[in-house]
Amino acid sequence: MSRKRQKEKADKAPVDDEASKNAGPTPNEKMPAQTFDEYQCSGNVKIDFPGLCALLKMKNIPTVSAKQPATTETEGGGREAEAKKKWSNLRDRLRKEMRLQTISKSGATAGYRSSLSNLRAPKPCLQVELENEDPHSAKKLKVSGWKVNEQIARVLQKMLLSLSKLQSLQFWQARLTDQMVISLMNTISQCSNLRAVTLEGNPLPERSYHLLLSEDSALTHLSLRNNRIGDEDARLIGLALSTTRSANKNLLSLNLAFNSIGDAGATHIAQGLRLNRALLFLSLSNNQIGDSGAAHLAAILGEFALTHEEVVERRKMLLERSQCSSFRVDSDQPADPSVVSSTTLSISKYKKKDTTKKDEKPAAHKENPKSNKKSSDNKVSQSKGSKQGGKEKQLSAQEDKSSTDLNEGESLEKASPLLDQSVQHRDGDLVLPGNRTLTSLNLAGNRITEKSLPLFLTSLEMQGEGGGLLRLCLQRNRFPPDCECYVKIKQLMALTDPLE
Repeated sequence: MSRKRQKEKADKAPVDDEASKNAGPTPNEKMPAQTFDEYQCSGNVKIDFPGLCALLKMKNIPTVSAKQPATTETEGGGREAEAKKKWSNLRDRLRKEMRLQTISKSGATAGYRSSLSNLRAPKPCLQVELENEDPHSAKKLKVSGWKVNEQIARVLQKMLLSLSKLQSLQFWQARLTDQMVISLMNTISQCSNLRAVTLEGNPLPERSYHLLLSEDSALTHLSLRNNRIGDEDARLIGLALSTTRSANKNLLSLNLAFNSIGDAGATHIAQGLRLNRALLFLSLSNNQIGDSGAAHLAAILGEFALTHEEVVERRKMLLERSQCSSFRVDSDQPADPSVVSSTTLSISKYKKKDTTKKDEKPAAHKENPKSNKKSSDNKVSQSKGSKQGGKEKQLSAQEDKSSTDLNEGESLEKASPLLDQSVQHRDGDLVLPGNRTLTSLNLAGNRITEKSLPLFLTSLEMQGEGGGLLRLCLQRNRFPPDCECYVKIKQLMALTDPLE
């Protein structure tokens, strides 16, 4: 019987093996990904990065260097000392070989070249900084000094979504293209914690830098140093900071140092700062800004009058808010055709007058609280108990009241600076108190002369205690450091500069 059972087992074994092959893996087993799209990132960069590169059949795969924050300085110091030691040994070896060569120039040159041929360019390395000992806690990725091709860009784009703790992404001389930057930005917008991007030493052929600070961008810190950014790029960046209808509400710091921004570019950026109330730190150091551009930057720090376009936009916003408030109050009451027709007539009259009479002063009026708010340019009010006429001061009070009475339940996501309660009517103009959100402005290393300094001093004195600049850097410009106005500026800044 024993022999018979052994024979049955021997005959059954090949059948079981064949069945197991056809059945595939058990539920607890996972088949390795066969394609790039099938790969499921684990969040461990040291595993995911080479794995994805291998699926793309890359030959020279960059290495991954991961380090923890606590050991960053120690490792950095050790690497620096090691690098110095290597260069010192290389220098000594070259000198020895030079001495051993013949006195002839050709012999010395040949020896020097043979020594340099032994030098090898550093291998590409993706640097990862971890938040703790967990390999899945990457909080910073850095590409430094090597080219990111389309395959590497695809790998990074796929990995980013799995790095839940990633906060910073840095590229230095990575030779990214415009399309790569756009694709990365689309992915960054889906990352929960990624808020800081550095793109330095990376000129873009199609100048797409402004897309990094679009209105829907969640970035809070952006560095664009040394990218050959010129006046046209600065114009697009200024428009991204703010216009009369939109503004970036998330970016806190912007570094534009070591570029080619001149007076025209500085003027565009100053225009973008008129209605931007998010940016805290701005660096324009080591550019080509002269007195003209500096004057515009100084002007937005102090009080400035609204342009005609801004005044028109302010009135439109007041109309929109008043209509929202009126419809909200009357939502529980039957619709009144006379009120609706009156509102429609009021809006049509406002638009017509605004386009034909550019500098016309609006007339003041009082209204029934339950009726719709009328345009400040309307001469006739259909509400009961309304009065015509009035002085400009009454209009000012009416406009300011309408901009403050409708705070609850307003449909606007965030009030525009055009609706600021501090708007004043002065000599026929509407005057804003200026940008007092910006706390640090770096203009060191430009072409500013002594002529622009009084403008900065006047604006700083206007800011007073109501917020404003804490730091203003004007070193290494074209004026003597001991000139009277600059000394006053430094004394004024010393009272607020947290580093003083």
